[in-house]
Amino acid sequence: MKLAVVKEIEVGERRVALIPDAVSRLTKQGIEVWVEAGAGERSWFADSLYESAGAKIVADAAMIWGEADVVLKVGPLQEREDGCHEVDLMHAGQTLISFLDPLGNPSLIQRLSDRQVTAFALELIPRTSRAQSMDALSSQASLAGYKSVLIAAAVLPKFFPMLTTAAGTIPPAKVFVIGAGVAGLQAIATARRLGAVVEAFDIRPAVKEEVQSLGARFVEVQLEEDTVASGGYAREVSEVAKQRTQAAIAEHVSQADVVITTAQVPGKRAPLLVTEEMVARMKPGSVVVDLAAEQGGNCACTAPGKDVVHHGVTIVGPINLPASMPVHASQMYAKNLLSLVQLMVKDGALNLNFADDIIDGACVTHAGQIHNQRVRDALEAEARGRSEVRG
Repeated sequence: MKLAVVKEIEVGERRVALIPDAVSRLTKQGIEVWVEAGAGERSWFADSLYESAGAKIVADAAMIWGEADVVLKVGPLQEREDGCHEVDLMHAGQTLISFLDPLGNPSLIQRLSDRQVTAFALELIPRTSRAQSMDALSSQASLAGYKSVLIAAAVLPKFFPMLTTAAGTIPPAKVFVIGAGVAGLQAIATARRLGAVVEAFDIRPAVKEEVQSLGARFVEVQLEEDTVASGGYAREVSEVAKQRTQAAIAEHVSQADVVITTAQVPGKRAPLLVTEEMVARMKPGSVVVDLAAEQGGNCACTAPGKDVVHHGVTIVGPINLPASMPVHASQMYAKNLLSLVQLMVKDGALNLNFADDIIDGACVTHAGQIHNQRVRDALEAEARGRSEVRG
């Protein structure tokens, strides 16, 4: 079995799917690993390190795509500089494992199905204890939560910790984290390490104990509806619940020096939680870091990939924060892929057991069919949207 690591072509993407240590573990199991030349350079993993780990370095991209049995990537498939889309380089019977944004871009999944590719979307790995080592969404979200606080600390014109100096006592910064998933919890922990006073809000009441265990105060709101989706993710709530949430957090936003928002709904626009009016009430010099910028943002003033100053408040809309820490991001991602590949491989060959909930849950296309019901629903919704526009 030939397993290939291809070079990422998305602008700003510095991660690599496997690091040399993971390659070494796979080659010892009898798997032939090919690495596209330069694939690890932006993560500081030279081709020579992969060769030492037992990989074959391949300079011809067409060859590595055309002959590999399994292709490993980080980001969704993209159009190349030569005008050819990466999906068109794949062939029937090939297997792809990557982040694929299956609910946000279901048409790409349909193209993979049409080419008879078996594709696994890492976004759909079940959130179970057995799948924890394969949960790339969580590992990369943790990096984003950490980096968001460092960005806020760099932009905020104040200290984070309380300081007692000859010039007087400086009070600690107040940080308000909206969304206590993996990214939010890491943001809370990091802000606390830097000495800030932290409050946090989440529509899921079950995360209260996790927030408090990190030394933050949990802001509670009674929404009177189910707020937890399958796998422990936050569910998209009604407009009434959104309005109630906005009203409840408005005062906490206005008092914060830093607001970090992390609320996202897979395949849909991020919920609007911080309105322009809330931003206007914040103290001049305050900072908002919106981790949902790529999905439209939790803040009404967010511009994806840009820093915006509104009413004296700086709103940062970072894109792909994990890629800004490529060494450890790649290390964690490679561990996720290694665990998943080892689950799929038996005696050096791919053995897809769809009775396994992890393999079945992450698979989006197989044998020319859309394998995942949520993706099928997303495709139908996309088709209805196109029909309504034509109408």
